[in-house]
Amino acid sequence: MSQSTGKVLFEMKGIGKTFPGVKALEGVNLTVREGQVHALLGENGAGKSTLIKILSGAYTKDEGQIFLEGKPVEIRNPQDAEAFGISTIYQEFNLARNLTVAENIFLGHLPRKGLSIDWAHVKQRSREILDMLGVTFSVDTPTSSLSVAEQQLVEIAKSLNRKTRLLIMDEPSAVLSEKDLEKLYEVVRSLQARGIGIIYITHRMKEIFLLADEVTVLKDGRYVDTRSIANVTMDELVKLMIGRELKDVYPKRDPAPGDMLLEVKNVSRSKLVHDVSFNLRAGEIVGFAGITGSGRTELVRSIFGADPYSGEMRIAGKPYKPHSPADAIKHGIALVTEDRKAQGLLLKLNVTINTTISGLKQLSRYGVIQLAKELVLVKKFIQELRIKTPGPEFIVVNMSGGNQQKVVLARWLSIGTRIFIMDEPTRGIDIGSKSEIYQIMDDLTKQGVGIIMISSELPEVLGMSDRIMVMREGTIVKELSRAEASEETVMNYAVGSQSGANLAHA
Repeated sequence: MSQSTGKVLFEMKGIGKTFPGVKALEGVNLTVREGQVHALLGENGAGKSTLIKILSGAYTKDEGQIFLEGKPVEIRNPQDAEAFGISTIYQEFNLARNLTVAENIFLGHLPRKGLSIDWAHVKQRSREILDMLGVTFSVDTPTSSLSVAEQQLVEIAKSLNRKTRLLIMDEPSAVLSEKDLEKLYEVVRSLQARGIGIIYITHRMKEIFLLADEVTVLKDGRYVDTRSIANVTMDELVKLMIGRELKDVYPKRDPAPGDMLLEVKNVSRSKLVHDVSFNLRAGEIVGFAGITGSGRTELVRSIFGADPYSGEMRIAGKPYKPHSPADAIKHGIALVTEDRKAQGLLLKLNVTINTTISGLKQLSRYGVIQLAKELVLVKKFIQELRIKTPGPEFIVVNMSGGNQQKVVLARWLSIGTRIFIMDEPTRGIDIGSKSEIYQIMDDLTKQGVGIIMISSELPEVLGMSDRIMVMREGTIVKELSRAEASEETVMNYAVGSQSGANLAHA
């Protein structure tokens, strides 16, 4: 890519922003050129969101200057940002789900023909924009019936209808499945080819090297550096972001496997899982690798009692046949789902309730919750898991992804769980918080917990697993020791004779 030398579109110099008691940004610089994908990188709390909210008019800056094609401009509100050609696509889409695709694309900009709305133009222009993006669904489709990936494309179409010159994409891949990622990358490249500047925010380090021309790193609200992607390594970016190297992100594991916790023998589930056998010991992390559709999630759902299966399972040598997740929980098994927001947390409730809700019986006496005992327990986990929160009453929706994941772990630990199934344990979490989650996993195994980990991130599988089970088409095709495993070896077994290119992009 060679977009580090094009015409400068937008420039931010010395940007500062202060909230009561907090200096959110200080001395931040960012330059975006025409047709450039500029990655914005930093841990949660680094200032990325504040910076893009200043560009999009949601906040006003306290210090510094913003330039459009070399001329100073003031962005006082979202209308100013739109007038300057700045559009932002947030993780939470801003679509009217009860309207059609065309109505959403023109929302707030409906053209008139005399006294009535020019619906013919709305539909024709919407079709042109969707064709430009390589999208085939009808402009009359109700937005509520679209997939997440399709809704994202409608958001992009909306921005193109507003003559966008700078498009800010906030974690665009976080909500997508692996099969939708390639389409997103194609669209980003086509926007780039049209001369649109793109600020791309992601926690997925590989995406930066796939898409970006330049990357700017923020840390603790301050500007660290801007680098050309052609002249920087992943290790260097990690060090700029968190102050230590990538190899230090994973704990140096020295497992001493203990008692047999779980034995799985010849487990099958309709057409999804075939004759799977493996075991898990105390103090061990067993990683599961494979492409989408390999059967990993389906297997662990059966272990957790969420789906029927055939075969045998034992816990600590005793027969185990779960009929429901509640049954699995009683036997000391926890499932930490990949979608913690939808399936793992009560987002609008506080840390205390989210931590203790599964173990209220143990905290109750004669049907009354012992609040003092509950508070002691919650404070213990806040300290042990290093959960960053102002206190036990803090509402979980306002926490970072990493801290939300710690609250999920605290809930299961509060009821004495010994077998953890972790499905994509660090999805959508910045690399500094990932390191903390890895350290917690390592600490848990030292206390005799056994962990089954599913991950689409191969470095994570290799960095954390003591043994790796590679699945393909519903069965384990290879067990690898830590010493035997490499990205290439795992890929080869995961895809069989196919190319390794379609293994997870994470």
